[in-house]
Amino acid sequence: MQILKNQSALALALACTFAAQACAAQTASAHPVPQQDQPQGKVIFSRSTDENGQTTQSAPPVAQPAIPVAAVSTIQDTDRQAVTFTALDLDVHLRPEAQHIAVRALLTLRNDSNSPLARIPLQISSSLNWESIRLKVSGAPTASAVKEIPFSVANLNSDADHTGQLHEAAIPLPQPLAPGQSLQLDVTYSGLIAASAQRLLAVGAPAPAASHSDWDQIGLAFTGLRGFGNVVWYPVSSLPVLLGDGARLFDQIGEQKLRLSGAQFRLRLAIEFPHGKTPNIALVNGFPLPLAVTEPSSSLDQNQEVASVATADTGTTILGFEAPSLFIATRTPHPGANLTAFTLPDDNVSIDAWTAAADAVTPFIQFWLGHQPRSQLTLLDLPDPDDAPFETGALLAAPLGDSGPQAKPDALAGVLVHALTHAWLLAPNSPHPPPAWLNEGVAAFMGSLWVEKLHGREAALGTLESGRVALALAEPESPGQSSGQPLPQAISPVYYRTKAAFVLWMLRDIDGPQALSAALRAYGAYASPASETAKPAAVSFQKILEEASTQPDLAWFFADWVDADKGLPDLGINAVFPAAVADGNWLVAVEVVNNGYAQVEVPVTVRSGLGNEARSVTHRVRIPARGKLTERILIQGKPLEVQLNDGTVPESQSTIHITKLDQPPSDR
Repeated sequence: MQILKNQSALALALACTFAAQACAAQTASAHPVPQQDQPQGKVIFSRSTDENGQTTQSAPPVAQPAIPVAAVSTIQDTDRQAVTFTALDLDVHLRPEAQHIAVRALLTLRNDSNSPLARIPLQISSSLNWESIRLKVSGAPTASAVKEIPFSVANLNSDADHTGQLHEAAIPLPQPLAPGQSLQLDVTYSGLIAASAQRLLAVGAPAPAASHSDWDQIGLAFTGLRGFGNVVWYPVSSLPVLLGDGARLFDQIGEQKLRLSGAQFRLRLAIEFPHGKTPNIALVNGFPLPLAVTEPSSSLDQNQEVASVATADTGTTILGFEAPSLFIATRTPHPGANLTAFTLPDDNVSIDAWTAAADAVTPFIQFWLGHQPRSQLTLLDLPDPDDAPFETGALLAAPLGDSGPQAKPDALAGVLVHALTHAWLLAPNSPHPPPAWLNEGVAAFMGSLWVEKLHGREAALGTLESGRVALALAEPESPGQSSGQPLPQAISPVYYRTKAAFVLWMLRDIDGPQALSAALRAYGAYASPASETAKPAAVSFQKILEEASTQPDLAWFFADWVDADKGLPDLGINAVFPAAVADGNWLVAVEVVNNGYAQVEVPVTVRSGLGNEARSVTHRVRIPARGKLTERILIQGKPLEVQLNDGTVPESQSTIHITKLDQPPSDR
């Protein structure tokens, strides 16, 4: 299940083992990607949007001279970090037969730094070419509403794109953009997007693994553009990052997703394709988009090569924690309950296994998240059975054939618990998409609960423990050392997935499964479009949970575990004092300590007897940060051991502490 979430992580992780020396070489010596020659041929379809937002079709534009590309960028990282996109309006024209894309984009940008911004940096894949950039002048008459801006372009080494480089435009402004102020740019660019494993090959990854990880391309049978971190097909402003430099690439992917969260997004799509080769599935940001197809007139000369055109429009949507993505394919559809699978002809026979697995897990998901999903899950068959799976929105793009890595029934069920959770939580055109820690965290939480259902609590806690070590390494030792990553602002999977799953487990134990389930169902209604029973503004998950809870005061928990990152607790048993009382009962005083900075509620268990005489009593205690307390527990029979924590609360060291009353204490 985890392989579905890290995009190219399988091959990227493999590549990173070769990266120490290779990345140094890559930094010192760029791998320049030359400007692509513009494809030859007659343009038969052109569309543009004027300054008033009106879309028109026009004659082929006059070819613009190529813009020279410098070897080195002069933009500073502070300028790249200052730019936040608040709206992207993309007019995308594809010619898949030529692997060609042409884009006109209206971008709304804000200066989020503390200093005026004299230049705007914009980046696209090095396989694409900047053509024109115009500044929309606020308050100007219609005739002068836009101003052409001369700009320079440079190569920027960055493994955020599969070519290993970006084309960065440096756009000087007539007047510096003040902090907090916004502007609009009208930009055009075009080029070819073919499959490229350049960045992985450059760091020594084996060619087959590299090609099956970096499969993004434009093609007649399949177009897959996963966005920043794979192929930068839309404008961005990002820090250059290289593979092998720790987790910086993945952090930058998360940073870009977080900065785009809440931005307005619209995509108008036009696809030219040969007559008879009509695509039947288009997905934008993980949701299907209906295609309107226009075939050439039957009166035309049969020898005349005239393309058919398919068009679509997302309308204005709001981005969640995601990289904008675009998929177009010709596949065989297989509708099912809560999902539709689009397969290659050879993989039709495997669909029964997927639909059977979906049927098996649906009642389990319904208990936790409600009777109906907010969107249909789309399963999209990838071209090669070894291609790395990818998940975004309510889309799972993966090899669907019998030879795929997840084709075993148990594995299919686990994969679909995760994927269907997204379909239950996410709605197309939602005004309030859930933050990553709820979208990804709930999916990881549901996956661990499925393990608990099949194999028991210990096995489920084992899945949590497998991620705890990485979380403990990432967490700050104290709030004074680092602000860490509060969950609403988390950019690293170890926070918004691993830590979030722990948080949901703790809330289940504190509040009970019924309250948590009710809150998850209610939260989905707040995040749904206005066509459902939606609220006019986003509401915090804490408030919804408190309304469903028998314990309405959860402020302490959200303060230390969600809204701020205070690191992990560091728990221990200081001392145990058992004392016999009447009728064979014992009173056990347990002194526990928390050396961490996060307050926590944790189970303390006392056990007595053996075999049929075994008994245990568990109390839940709230241990303050940097504090200790003594809990008294009454149990029948002589106590044999005391346990603090059961693995549900992540700690910086051990997660289970056991004191044998006739032996020294032990941690594990």
